[in-house]
Amino acid sequence: MLSYQHAYHAGNPADLHKHATLAALLALMTRKPRAITVMETHSGRGLYDLSGDEARKTGEAAEGIARLDPTSHPLWQAIAAIRTAHGDAAYPGSPLVTQAALRPQDRHILMELHPQEHRALSTALRGTSAEIHKRDGYEGVLALSPPKPRRGLVLIDPSYEVKSEYEGVAEFTHRLVAKWPEAVVMIWYPILPAARHVAMVEGLKLPKTVDEVAFDLKGGKGMIGSGLVLINAPYGSDQVLRDTRALCRGILR
Repeated sequence: MLSYQHAYHAGNPADLHKHATLAALLALMTRKPRAITVMETHSGRGLYDLSGDEARKTGEAAEGIARLDPTSHPLWQAIAAIRTAHGDAAYPGSPLVTQAALRPQDRHILMELHPQEHRALSTALRGTSAEIHKRDGYEGVLALSPPKPRRGLVLIDPSYEVKSEYEGVAEFTHRLVAKWPEAVVMIWYPILPAARHVAMVEGLKLPKTVDEVAFDLKGGKGMIGSGLVLINAPYGSDQVLRDTRALCRGILR
């Protein structure tokens, strides 16, 4: 939906779950010199100001990134690089978390349909080799699959503002894997009291790894947890998920 803007939620516990896992997965996938392609269906603006009006209005970052201690984890390496360039209140979205992990031989393809978010994303990644498309993320990723390099990862991270999005994600994932069978697919979803994610996860008729965490956010009003599904998870992914929980101990459970 074009009404959603992630600036209100940047740096919250769900972001930590998603971004820590993404950063560590990419570190795992770039250990060998072979190039990879990373694509995102819903990229957002890429860079967030936690001192801005949106973040201060919700206060969600105070329950997430503000409680995290610096470590050598790949997510903190990305955050440190971003804050060196943009100040201590900066927080990277998934495009900049990814950009921090990629090498010159890798390819980075981003979809963002929201006009304001697309402009901000283009600014945040100016001077990089990222390919930024103002188009529907599902249509764009399918149109470009399988890409070259063929080894790679797709992050599926919609807003889920519309109930049908859950079913749509499952349908899209099956179509994507049919076109690009070797792709590592990472799906993020919110865990809400209505539990609409359950049917989506059960509807993914593919070998998968599911990781769900709970957290306290706004006293339990709204989102109560965060979920990830990994399709074609690379060897070592179990350790990546354990490392995410260790990094976020006391925030995620």
